[in-house]
Amino acid sequence: MHLKGKTISLRDWQLKDLEIYRHWNTGHFRWMDFNGPYYPNLTKNELEAQITALKSRIETNDWPIPRKKLVIFDHTDDKMIGDVSWYWQSQETNWLSIGLAIYDEKNWSKGLGFQALSLWISYLFQANNDLVRMDLRTWSGNHGMMKLAEKLGFKEEARFRKARIVKGEYYDSIGMGILREEWESVS
Repeated sequence: MHLKGKTISLRDWQLKDLEIYRHWNTGHFRWMDFNGPYYPNLTKNELEAQITALKSRIETNDWPIPRKKLVIFDHTDDKMIGDVSWYWQSQETNWLSIGLAIYDEKNWSKGLGFQALSLWISYLFQANNDLVRMDLRTWSGNHGMMKLAEKLGFKEEARFRKARIVKGEYYDSIGMGILREEWESVS
């Protein structure tokens, strides 16, 4: 699987991505301050279990359709810079949530997240004709993700006040969504 953008693309995982993934998920990096910082980081055992499962999928070329997670890579060096993912909010009503992580802050505010999510959203709507809507979940301290979602045409649909604690402070939990027909009219 390869979805080509202007300066980045999305693709299936490769063995060379696993060490990069391990690096960016070991210790603490700034991206973790924004990507669900109210949840605990992966333990070493959880991370190694994920890497083992990814390695097995890569070696057997056993990928689900639609893909659940793809690597974001830079065209200049084919190096992994992050990933996109999705999970069901309600399979019964054809509603899923998407995620994005761009690890190195030097790659932030360059439009890479916009490219990645645009490719991802289009792919997911095309891959599942029954899909009616999708959303993304964030928190009120993640201004970059909220601006990105708005730029993509998402609308704020839910705000749970003081529902997340980050560094001892309460923040709102935010749900932003887009319907298939809205995406088709803006993409």
